[in-house]
Amino acid sequence: MSRPISDPVAFIRAETRLRPTALVPEVSLHVADEAVPIWHRTEEELGEMGLPPPFWAFAWAGGQALARHVLDHPELVAGQDVLDFASGSGLVGIAAMKAGARRVTCADIDSFALSAIALNGDANGVALQPVGEDLIGRDLGWGTVLAGDICYEKDLAGRVYEWLLALSRRGARVLIGDPGRTYLPKDRLEQLAEYHVPVTRELEDMEIKRTCVWQPRAQD
Repeated sequence: MSRPISDPVAFIRAETRLRPTALVPEVSLHVADEAVPIWHRTEEELGEMGLPPPFWAFAWAGGQALARHVLDHPELVAGQDVLDFASGSGLVGIAAMKAGARRVTCADIDSFALSAIALNGDANGVALQPVGEDLIGRDLGWGTVLAGDICYEKDLAGRVYEWLLALSRRGARVLIGDPGRTYLPKDRLEQLAEYHVPVTRELEDMEIKRTCVWQPRAQD
């Protein structure tokens, strides 16, 4: 079992730098320079090995594309209660607030991510609502649901998509940002936009990732 984090905010400040996001320079994030060192230091801080990557410490391609799309099309979120699912750094949620959302819930089960979301929101002058619960299967009435880079693991992708589809069927606007992950159900989605997103080679197989924004097909 991992031990409690003594001061996650201090850890994030020490291990990251506040920098503009490549595709979304309007938003600055506390991000790490390198993946492996901060991954190891996160494990040391928690006293546990084999942890997943610190997703909160990087601006992933799917999130960057989704944030760009929301800022360029503010009508998608304006005046809405928005869910930023698997929020990580809070990038997409910040973009939604800047685009005029009424309220943004940023959900992530990583406790470090919750602190990063709050820090990044403050750095960008917006108030976010970090939530550490697993919200898959729940419906709290969001008008728009945003999900970046969620299809990298087969079982998780299947569960998440069925939930997002149920939200879409009851009337929520559901948008997914994805750079071509293996388990994206493309045959059940409609592509809305395409972006070429600068990323780090430590995390991806190329420096520019073709990344698309999708929504569930109306007839699905």
